[in-house]
Amino acid sequence: MYAEKYIEQVISWRRDIHAHPELSQHEERTAGLVANVLEGLGLEVTRNVGGFGVVGLLRGNEPGKTVGLRADMDALPLNEETGLPYASEIPGVMHACGHDTHTAMLLGAASALSGMRDKLRGSVKFIFQPAEELNPTGGAPGMIRDGVLESPNVDGLFALHVWPLYETGKIVTRPGSLMAASDRIYLTVHGKTAHGSRPDQGNDAIVAAAQVITGLQSIISRSVSPLDSAVLTIGTIHGGYRYNVIPDCVKLEGTVRTLNPDVQERMPELITRTSRGISEALGCSCEVEYVKGYPPMMNDAGLVALACETVRKLWGNDALIVAEQPELGAEDFAFFARERPAVMAWLGCRPSNVDVKDAAMLHNTKFCPDEGCFSFGIDYLVQSALDFLGTV
Repeated sequence: MYAEKYIEQVISWRRDIHAHPELSQHEERTAGLVANVLEGLGLEVTRNVGGFGVVGLLRGNEPGKTVGLRADMDALPLNEETGLPYASEIPGVMHACGHDTHTAMLLGAASALSGMRDKLRGSVKFIFQPAEELNPTGGAPGMIRDGVLESPNVDGLFALHVWPLYETGKIVTRPGSLMAASDRIYLTVHGKTAHGSRPDQGNDAIVAAAQVITGLQSIISRSVSPLDSAVLTIGTIHGGYRYNVIPDCVKLEGTVRTLNPDVQERMPELITRTSRGISEALGCSCEVEYVKGYPPMMNDAGLVALACETVRKLWGNDALIVAEQPELGAEDFAFFARERPAVMAWLGCRPSNVDVKDAAMLHNTKFCPDEGCFSFGIDYLVQSALDFLGTV
């Protein structure tokens, strides 16, 4: 449909970006490629929005609303192991989350829509965002501060993320929570050092830290409603000097994932109270630093209904999957969704002949999405924009 004319160019753009990945806040080459393409399409282009962000504005010939279409551009600090002929040429950097495909598909959508400006009602903002992987900061807040949602005001936003759990040709979304908030916690347990043979002369920070870890799990099981999903994981522990010395300091670092914004708001107090209470009961103290990251990705119900109708219009009901449950991964498109009605959808990118258990998932060094999904992504973005703007 819309993608057919541009698909070879989209694949070429994607392979070029894939071979030259750039980490968060270093997307200079990718941003330059994007800006040059958009300028070549005759769009109003703004560079360096919120860092290396690029915005292309397409004004239709008729007045109307403004829709935003967003893609992310950054890569991950991984060594690629796909063996692809266009594999990363940058050691230790790889597009393992599909942002290269998001960027290329949005360029394809911009190419298609720019050829329709004569009948376009309203405007389209093509938002190419840096630093999506830079949790807890992210790249969306910087673009928002720089006015990406203003002049003209964006009335609604759409975004796609390739998702290897689903077969190529499937579009997956749901109203309400789609992905989780992603926060970080840093705990430092302070005790009193002593010889390992005389624990009574010290306050064992390791014992206290161990009980803090166990106690934190009771927050999920006893302070969060069973109807609300939440995860609290301690990922690192650092402490101790020698096998026979009771240490006076243990540092812990972890992640907190929540789907309900109210639960996210309560977590700092619950974690602080539990960590300090347990530590103090054992003669120690605990410093708690809670760093809020991405908010929950909340899809607007009205836009989800529109997106679902768009998918049915393009490919029939079989192409649409309304997810029963959200995922506890995080996505900084959620910052945009706090400001304007928005919907994110997952784009199936697993070939039908590959079993899900054999497919490399996101953030895997062998992640390789099916290029056959690109035409579905482009057509979805184009038709969603047209439907939102009421353009026939």
